[in-house]
Amino acid sequence: MRRCAARRRGALQAGVRAWLEARGLDADAPDLVDTPGRVLRALNEMTAGYDEDPAQHLARTFPAQHAGTPIVVTGVPFTSLCAHHLLPFTGHADIAYQPRLGDPVAGLSKLPRVLDVYARRLQTQEDLTRQVTAALDEHLAPLGSACVIRSEHGCLAHRGARKPGAVMVTASYPGCFDADVYRREELHRLMSG
Repeated sequence: MRRCAARRRGALQAGVRAWLEARGLDADAPDLVDTPGRVLRALNEMTAGYDEDPAQHLARTFPAQHAGTPIVVTGVPFTSLCAHHLLPFTGHADIAYQPRLGDPVAGLSKLPRVLDVYARRLQTQEDLTRQVTAALDEHLAPLGSACVIRSEHGCLAHRGARKPGAVMVTASYPGCFDADVYRREELHRLMSG
């Protein structure tokens, strides 16, 4: 098993080295000689979400007295890798769910951890937004969940159209927030407050 992992690691590093050389660069130059290993470590770190399961984070709940109002965490920072270009996109997410009366609630840190599980995979922002609410729905069974993500994409800012500062916004509102406009408006007030 270790031998296979070492062989894969070597092949990936050789691929980065080959790209450097194909670009006309000296892969043995002092500033590039360790680059293939650094690139591999960075990519492994940025895709570590494949090794995690959001269920682990959402399995731990606590009894709580709540009035049937949404639980909201706003401004959660994240970085992900665009599945199309392998360039980062960074931003903030607002995550919420409406627990059923009498149900236990997830710990405050669990919502950002669920975001991180999915953000540390090759992603599109649209999928990331839906994956967060799908995990909340599956593991907490709330009346509804919501995720609004605002982020700047490296593929839009630094290549192609070259529009730094442009922000993409996506939202997912399954359950009561989709079905009830009043609840969604109340949620938006909480998220912007």
